[in-house]
Amino acid sequence: MGYTSSNDMMAQVRLKFDTREDAIRYAENNGLEYRVTEPKEQRRRPMSYSDNFKFDRKVPWTH
Repeated sequence: MGYTSSNDMMAQVRLKFDTREDAIRYAENNGLEYRVTEPKEQRRRPMSYSDNFKFDRKVPWTH
């Protein structure tokens, strides 16, 4: 089937909150261990389709 499982269902639960303070308050009020991770900023290099076929490409384009 291609899926994995665990005996510890709580290890699979992830909660999302609007603010960091809301998440911490929820965990502390319910006596839960918590780890807050901040979302990473996505960095994309601006590139057009034609840049794939430039003569002076640093990495050669192959099929």
